Amino acid sequence: MKTFLRSMALLALTALLTVSLCAPALAEETAFVDYAGQLGFRTQSETVKQQVTVKSFVDGDTTHFYAPETIAEDGVLKARYLACNTPESTGKIEEWGKAASRFTREKLESAEEIWVESDNENWNLDSTSTRFLVWVWYRPQGEHTFRNLNIELLQEGLAIANSSAQNRYGDTCMAAIAQARDKKLHIYSGEKDPDFFYGDAIELTIKELRLHPEEYNGKKVAFNGVITMDHSNSVFIEDYDEETGLYFGISAYYGFNMSGAGLDILTVGNEVRIVGTMQYYEAGHAWQVAGMTYRMMKPKDPGNIQKLSEGNKPRWKEISAEDLQSTVILETESGAQNQYAFPYLAQCTSVSMAGLKVTQADLSENGDLLFLLGECDTGDAVSLIIPGHLSAANELMNKTIDIRGILQGSENAWYIRVYTQDGLTIRDEQ
Repeated sequence: MKTFLRSMALLALTALLTVSLCAPALAEETAFVDYAGQLGFRTQSETVKQQVTVKSFVDGDTTHFYAPETIAEDGVLKARYLACNTPESTGKIEEWGKAASRFTREKLESAEEIWVESDNENWNLDSTSTRFLVWVWYRPQGEHTFRNLNIELLQEGLAIANSSAQNRYGDTCMAAIAQARDKKLHIYSGEKDPDFFYGDAIELTIKELRLHPEEYNGKKVAFNGVITMDHSNSVFIEDYDEETGLYFGISAYYGFNMSGAGLDILTVGNEVRIVGTMQYYEAGHAWQVAGMTYRMMKPKDPGNIQKLSEGNKPRWKEISAEDLQSTVILETESGAQNQYAFPYLAQCTSVSMAGLKVTQADLSENGDLLFLLGECDTGDAVSLIIPGHLSAANELMNKTIDIRGILQGSENAWYIRVYTQDGLTIRDEQ
């Protein structure tokens, strides 16, 4: 028995020594390799390259840069990152999309210097013919060397392969992808994305909802935005889109059954997550979201409305009569160009107009609304609606006013509706 115990002890000691001797080798084999920093930016290579500054961030793999007009005719180089494809964060929201978008923004916002490089001696466009296929290099503050952001997204597991092997840095790209898989980072982790809601609603942006409303009719959707106005059991919500430079808005009807805690979430100035059903409101000639709920016992339920931040302010974007008659061309992912009336895109957003001379003022039958026509200095008329208690019709006639309200209406019958006292300013008579 003693001989057996001594043999077992010897085996245990041998095993322990084996593990101890092998541990450093295993650690070295699994050490993280910083491919993005090791690659090195060669300014004298045969590729075309250009130093740039950021105009706007779109998502993890798309950024708009200011560049010389010799490269981009309008002075804006719309960059589509080579070799990588990050999850979506500007239309339908995908897992890890917000994380990838945030990662790209943080790296470039803090960079001292940014360059874009083509894969060869020419500037190449993607399949849409609207975006340049480039490598993005940045130099962090206080550093002397550049990092390749495309490869950094791959090695962090924030992007999947996109023809990653067929380019000048193909071997490095594939090594970065293999490492991210091996380390189980982000996309490859098998874990839930903390920025993504795993409910039964379709995660998207207000922009996506406004551009394709019929596609989501009757479906449960979820989106983020800032509440700008609360009126008649509905709130108006808007969100800024960096790609287009436009604000997109929509109304959300909460009805009469929302709890007190839910109403606190739906407070003007709060950034919120709205979850509800998309529907067309015939009486208002507009799309809206309805059927929102808040379950106090399960505040983090993905089907709940949720407050994300507070203290935000409406944009009150200043517009003109010409804007209300203008059109905007937006490009789709496929490169197609769609034309929209500006007021259609700006519907349900907070706007302002200054220097309108009131040429007509009519009180509604029940006296709760004033219907106005305001004339701009160009002679164009703008339709306005204000609460009847803010002023008497005869007090406004021929007066010059400044207004802040919500743009509403349909087709050619657009108007700005003022809801609050501070939304109407009557200028002093000279």
